[in-house]
Amino acid sequence: MAEDRPQTADLLRRALQTEGHSVALAYDGQEALQLGLSEGLDIILLDVMLPRLDGLSVLRRLRAARLTVPVIIVSARDAGPDIIQGLDSGADDYLTKPFELDILLARVRAVARRG
Repeated sequence: MAEDRPQTADLLRRALQTEGHSVALAYDGQEALQLGLSEGLDIILLDVMLPRLDGLSVLRRLRAARLTVPVIIVSARDAGPDIIQGLDSGADDYLTKPFELDILLARVRAVARRG
């Protein structure tokens, strides 16, 4: 999971762990890219507005490396063109902040079922 706000990252980490997921955290885009390229991840939650390298650039680089791990963008950018850009960049889903945790967890389960 890539989220630059530690408080949000901790909340999401705890929720995912409660559901039985192992969680690797990245707080900027460079860390997210390194994790995505090196770990055997089942799913990636990716914020768009990350320091050092934005989430869409991370996503494009992961897809260019032919990684097919499902990616859910979790972003405050909620305009139609932002969502379209995220999905066209290779995201499997796009969830806008703020969101209900139950909805995020349901989307994680749904995307995981596809893989």
